[in-house]
Amino acid sequence: MKFHETPIAGMLLIEPQVFGDTRGFFMETWTAAKFRTAGVDVDFVQDNHSRSTQWTLRGMHLQVEHTQGKLVRVTSGSVYDAVVDLRRGSPSFGRWWGAELTDQNHHMLWVPAGLAHGMLVTSESADFLYKCTDIYSPAHERTLAWNDPTVGIQWPIPSGVTPKLSAKDQIGKSFADIETF
Repeated sequence: MKFHETPIAGMLLIEPQVFGDTRGFFMETWTAAKFRTAGVDVDFVQDNHSRSTQWTLRGMHLQVEHTQGKLVRVTSGSVYDAVVDLRRGSPSFGRWWGAELTDQNHHMLWVPAGLAHGMLVTSESADFLYKCTDIYSPAHERTLAWNDPTVGIQWPIPSGVTPKLSAKDQIGKSFADIETF
């Protein structure tokens, strides 16, 4: 497993070692000791799986209590995954970063607590899996506007395409109004 630093403090892009042959492939996606060596010493308490159709945009989500670190990956299809650092003491506070996660590149992201997180499905559909360090708490969930001009995430949305958004994602707060850590 290779762990790569990203422009967001504490966030990692992870390349698992994939063993493939004519039957398919095998890869290890979580080993506590290897992650601990890379600086990620966490306990996961919840696993989630979402399936979404093309141009669905989920995010930018965060929880102000029961903050969640997430290990995210795609098992079918492709997504553009993006984060915004909302940790006031972080050297990357207010910055965003994104990466393509696919069932072909097998990349994973470690998203530390304190980041707003979202993804855009770029394939016909995608299965997105993520392990969380704390429970989902609807009362503490917040949504940063996916298209906030202050943040300026460069989503790979083709001209003329409108992303499919949930009701809560349609009314996300601006960076100036979102709670930070």
